[in-house]
Amino acid sequence: MVSVKKTFAYASLFAVVASAGLMSGCGSDSSTPTAAAPTTTFVYTSDAHYGIKRAVFSGLSSAQQVNGAMITEMNRLQTASVPLPSDNGINAGMALSAVDFVVETGDAINRPDGATTPSQYANASVTWPQFQADYFTKLNLKTAANTKAPVWMTPGNHDVSAAIGYYKVPTDTTAYLDATSYVAIYNLMMAPATALTNAGFIGSTPDRVTAAASYASKRIVTSKVVNGVNFVFVGMWPDSVSRPLIDIEIAKAPTLPVILFTHDQPTSEPKHFTNPLDLTATAINTTNKFENLLSDRYANSELLAPANVTFGTSTDAEQRLFVAWLKTHKNIVAYFHGNDNANEYYTYTGPDNDIRLNVFRVDSPMKGNFSATDPSKLSFQVISIDSGSKNMTVREYRWNTKVWGNSITVSLAPRSN
Repeated sequence: MVSVKKTFAYASLFAVVASAGLMSGCGSDSSTPTAAAPTTTFVYTSDAHYGIKRAVFSGLSSAQQVNGAMITEMNRLQTASVPLPSDNGINAGMALSAVDFVVETGDAINRPDGATTPSQYANASVTWPQFQADYFTKLNLKTAANTKAPVWMTPGNHDVSAAIGYYKVPTDTTAYLDATSYVAIYNLMMAPATALTNAGFIGSTPDRVTAAASYASKRIVTSKVVNGVNFVFVGMWPDSVSRPLIDIEIAKAPTLPVILFTHDQPTSEPKHFTNPLDLTATAINTTNKFENLLSDRYANSELLAPANVTFGTSTDAEQRLFVAWLKTHKNIVAYFHGNDNANEYYTYTGPDNDIRLNVFRVDSPMKGNFSATDPSKLSFQVISIDSGSKNMTVREYRWNTKVWGNSITVSLAPRSN
């Protein structure tokens, strides 16, 4: 089990908003009207996992049915002018009108893993088009200009594993080496001059060495500046390859608050790092069970004894490098992630309790820690940002029961540590 160093913070939801409200009466007595600061609104979800089935609820079970039902409710929130809750947060009680963008942080598809029910674990060339039809066509949220809100993404461990191989299906075959999902996300977010193709990524004859080299050179790190906030999208986790690329994105707008979107939680997972016990070009095997999704070789190799233990439970060494980097960017003020599959707000404090970063994880429609057994907890998030006060309200919407859940407002001012 991963060592988790975080502080839960469900209380004091309105402290920041209250203080911001007190400040709003200060300033000039001039009668000249002042333009209101823009508000940014976006919808956040993750871990759609097209290709698997979940326990039946409301007559639905496949990823297409479940995600489709969630998307229908996302659309209804806007078309029916459903009001945001009266929680003292940004735009409280106002109708959800304009949506600037939608974020999905990976595991769009579920990797093939040699399961005995192939229909539940189809390869990415089958499942990505299903995801695409729902999230890029059926989802129809509109911006203030009445244009279709863009969908921005990061890849997840399933998207990457399908592209580079997975220890449960280690053979080089077209059935189990398919970069369709990763390539589509890469093209969407990185907009290369020449679109990447599946064959270009894995080779005309699928090959793990080719795929590993493609992944090493084609990492997804990019940013979008919206209304004075820099939204940075990072494939998987901010590892030693991604961090310099994030530096470049931050340097494009160095004074703006930065919000990170990535698949893994700040602690990440030991198995997602590169195998330290096998230094070959592929290093994905059934013995060690590392997934080689992150560039850094797992540092805690001393934890790998006895021989039947594949990896340790701690990522403290990896986190310390991450925390040291975070300390050079005090304007990284929030971190959104999937993978853990539950709606939650917490403060990440690092392995040495020497940093504080607001973190938001989101539920999965297919693999929720709680919603998998209690469909009333199925949720996505609706986020509102006030560019003037630099405050952000994150609201949980329980889409299967059509009620608002928890909400919290935080400051986007630079961190003190």
